[in-house]
Amino acid sequence: MFRTLDDFCDVWKDEGESTNKVLATLTDASLSQAVTADHRTLGRLGWHLAQTIPEMMSKMGLTIPGADEHAPVPSTAKAIADAYALSAAELPRQMRVHWTDASMNVIDEMYGERWTRSYSLRLFVLHQAHHRGQMTVLMRQAGLPMPSLYGPTREEWAQWNQQPPSV
Repeated sequence: MFRTLDDFCDVWKDEGESTNKVLATLTDASLSQAVTADHRTLGRLGWHLAQTIPEMMSKMGLTIPGADEHAPVPSTAKAIADAYALSAAELPRQMRVHWTDASMNVIDEMYGERWTRSYSLRLFVLHQAHHRGQMTVLMRQAGLPMPSLYGPTREEWAQWNQQPPSV
């Protein structure tokens, strides 16, 4: 759980950058990639991450510009990446203007339950990491290059003249 604004903003800087890297790798053609026809597409997952920032933060009293939660998935990867980048950059600025460290203990109504902001922000970051992980699988299936997130990608091992870990 986050105890201070700085705790969250430090984590958000890295997590937001990672998601920006994933979204920047998408192509318009890749947006329709799905595991099966009845699962979310790569574009839908990316758009969901862009929509979640303003939607979830509004429940905690912040007004973050960006994708409306009911807006359809854009047809371009750039529109998804741009919407996410706008909201992701604005989030820590709005928090620092409207919240203090004590705000982490405020309790909000969240999806039919009552959560502290600290807990909500923890779930918010984990939610993003979960969907970003789903996206990386779909990206591999779509033949996209994989950005490095928490360690080297298979392709990066080769760039370093090293053998990737065995499968």
